[in-house]
Amino acid sequence: GSAHMAAMARAVVEGGAAAVRCESPADVAAIRAAVEVPLIGLWKRGETGVYITPEREHAQAVAAAGADMIAMDATDRPRPVPFRELVRFCHDELKRPVLADVSDLPEALAAAAAGADAVAPTLSGYTGAGPAPRGPDWDLLAAMLREVKVPVIMEGRIWTPDEAARALAMGAWAVV
Repeated sequence: GSAHMAAMARAVVEGGAAAVRCESPADVAAIRAAVEVPLIGLWKRGETGVYITPEREHAQAVAAAGADMIAMDATDRPRPVPFRELVRFCHDELKRPVLADVSDLPEALAAAAAGADAVAPTLSGYTGAGPAPRGPDWDLLAAMLREVKVPVIMEGRIWTPDEAARALAMGAWAVV
């Protein structure tokens, strides 16, 4: 529940986290009341296809709850609202930057071209057939760091401090 999420957010901030990524308007609001660091907010709607902040109303809700940045799916799968329009809405109406969750390099490049302020390989291994890999997608991170001209935030199957350190050493702007 949101009270537990806020307690975890306080703990990670006390441990040195510079920001918190959180899901749902209720959790964003509870965490916003608990910590002062920037919040990356998202709202998962559904369980398949484009379900990370898929429409304007979801972005609006997490922004109203206190998110400083809006994370959303930027994969090339069919979506209810074109990604570029959702980015424009977040920038123009909500005055919030956008973190694009992608699954591959072409999506990262397209998201940056569409106006995303940062990209993350969050969805690598989750958009195709078969089970998701256990570990981070180091090859995709390296390619994104070489090719994408906006900050790259490493997210996706980071399990240990050594993996977080590796991502930062490679050049990631931040690690989730």
